[in-house]
Amino acid sequence: MSVSFAIVGRPNVGKSTLFNRLIGQQHAIVDDQPGVTRDRREGQGQLASLFFTVIDTAGLEDVNDGSLEERMRRQTEMAIIDADITLMVVDAKAGVTPVDSFFANEIRKAGASVILLANKCEGKAGATGLAEAWSLGLGEPVPISASHGEGLVDLHDAMLAAAAAIGLDGVLSGEASAVNDEVVFADGNHIEDKPDSEGQPIDMWQDEKTVQPMRIAIVGRPNMGKSTLINSLINEDRLLTGPESGITRDAIEVPFEWNGTPYKLVDTAGMRRRARISDKIEKLMVDDALRAIQYAHLCVLLIDATKEIHKQDLSIARLIEDEGRAIVIGANKWDVVHDKQAASDQISDRLQTSLAQLRGVPVVQMSGLHRKGLSQLLGAADEMYRIWNTRISTGRLNRWLDAMLEAHPPPLVDGRRLRIRYITQIKTRPPTFALFVSRPADLPESYLRYLTSGLRVDFGLRGVPIRMVKRKRENPFAPS
Repeated sequence: MSVSFAIVGRPNVGKSTLFNRLIGQQHAIVDDQPGVTRDRREGQGQLASLFFTVIDTAGLEDVNDGSLEERMRRQTEMAIIDADITLMVVDAKAGVTPVDSFFANEIRKAGASVILLANKCEGKAGATGLAEAWSLGLGEPVPISASHGEGLVDLHDAMLAAAAAIGLDGVLSGEASAVNDEVVFADGNHIEDKPDSEGQPIDMWQDEKTVQPMRIAIVGRPNMGKSTLINSLINEDRLLTGPESGITRDAIEVPFEWNGTPYKLVDTAGMRRRARISDKIEKLMVDDALRAIQYAHLCVLLIDATKEIHKQDLSIARLIEDEGRAIVIGANKWDVVHDKQAASDQISDRLQTSLAQLRGVPVVQMSGLHRKGLSQLLGAADEMYRIWNTRISTGRLNRWLDAMLEAHPPPLVDGRRLRIRYITQIKTRPPTFALFVSRPADLPESYLRYLTSGLRVDFGLRGVPIRMVKRKRENPFAPS
């Protein structure tokens, strides 16, 4: 159990900056433009000896017109209900506004446990606003500066006092070496995702206590139904959806269980070609989506089944392959496809001709809106995750290699035949193999593709990235 704090307030008071400060990472997108945050976003926070869950929320606005802003406000209201304690943030430089007063009154009437934070109090800039904050009737305001890291000691004491008032101070304090039963590094990366010196995630054997739920990133172009799919999977309006393009901005992680198996779903912003992106916020959104792919185990790439596969769909698939992640393609909106056989053939043909490096990737016909094909989607994800984790014994690999070499010997180079001596698997996630060659630099890529295709067919490695590393075996008789 973890004490949860929801950070709320009107737009542009510094909520996401405070969220990033408390979790110790630059996770939430921050910009001077108001209304950047839209969905609720959770993270694991720490202040000195206090460990807790912190929830970033959209800016509160007094609207009831069915607009995106109203849907954002309702998400924030749900966060206040779900959280143990509310951190209401006001901008001390700007002073208390009527919107601050309106929502302070609403929070007070709801009976929520509240800590009032007067942000942007660096130096004496917020002295007037700090005094005005008393008028909100939420108790003594705590002066802080989220961007400068000032006032965190006072915030620590206020959080501890608020937790004690509702009997949760014992849960809030204490040592924590793991979050949600997962082993993590100080920088927030998970144990099997920690990049090595070359930027590639290291595969590490783990015992059952440290194995994580599968982390699934839902990715695709804008308006493909990513947030709707996650809401359907968890059977809850957890994420903002609507007809507006580009609603999702931050990558939002949502825990989820299906038939007793835990997962972590990550919603991401729609990804357009970088050449078409000029807005700063959209660039940050895409960067956040790229990070979600990098630290996912598997990506579900949503495409619009009512249309031909777009070039950007294929570009995203290649990006996932470059990152070495497992992949499942979700052909969304299948319920409104008129000629289903023609659509299925079109998708299959395009993938075979344009995505040969992921030959055999599963395509699931589904509808996120109507909750059709969800079991098949997760079943395909489980299967691809299993393949992505495949480990093949060295003995089997070398018996296979002998047969491949006999069927198609390596080419001659300068009148001498290249010698491939040995193969072994050096890593899973994705399956990665070391090929020991007499002259690695001379082995053509076409022969590597021949071996890679053979591995995919003969060991059932369909649809996952395969890495082949060429190495030269050292001569034991060479002088040191």
